[in-house]
Formats: sequence, C-alpha cells, structure tokens
Amino acid sequence: MKVEPGVMIQLGYGKYFRSESIIGLEPIEEERGPGKRTNVYIEGFSNPIVASRGEGAILRDLTRSPDEIVQMQENTELLKDLLDSLSGIPPMLRSIIREQGNWDLDRLERHVREVLETELDPEDDSQQLLLSV
Repeated sequence: MKVEPGVMIQLGYGKYFRSESIIGLEPIEEERGPGKRTNVYIEGFSNPIVASRGEGAILRDLTRSPDEIVQMQENTELLKDLLDSLSGIPPMLRSIIREQGNWDLDRLERHVREVLETELDPEDDSQQLLLSV
C-alpha cells in the first residue's frame, strides 16, 4: 500500500491535511461516536487530530491516486442521483415497468444501496442519511 503524495485528505467537519503529513491512524475505542472516530497523527503536531471519519475511509483516501478519488466521487454522486430517482418511482409504475419492460426496479434499488454502503464509511451518520431515502 502506497500513500499518494500531494492529496488533500478529508478528516471531516472541514478538516483537511496533505496525505504525506499524515503519519498514523488510530481508531478511537472509548467514547467513540459522531464526530469522534479516529485519532490522526500529523507530522509536526504533538497531539493527534480527532477525525469524524473512520480509519478505513481515511486509509482508502490516502492510498488512492487523485484521479481515482475524483472518479470515485463522481461515481458515488451518480449512484446517489440514481437512487434518489428510483426511490421516487411509485409502486404502480414499478409494477408496470417490471411487467412490460422486464426491469426489476426494487432489485436495482437494493443493488445501488449495497454498492453505496460499501463505498461510504459505515459509521459516518451523515453519509447513512443519504442511504435512508
């Protein structure tokens, strides 16, 4: 696993640091909750920065290239838009689409939710709100 230099890493709540300055991640075990997921050790800081994102999400961002991060964000936004559109289709129209077009929109919606759940940090409450549509 290689850290991509020159990438701004989001720690949550407006906190960003350059990838090469992050020297350690430690999950918060006690009193973990919204806004307190990970202690992030930054070069030049004597105390860790408390991040609202989980260590897995931060680590994924650290090891992806900037192009991969942008592409992932664009794909995630597309899936969120698709999920939003799918969730607005009423049951009667879903039934017609399933019968006439052989498309199971319920299955498609479940699949999009599953994909988004694996991409998003499962402990980030604000991200989970996106999936509760």
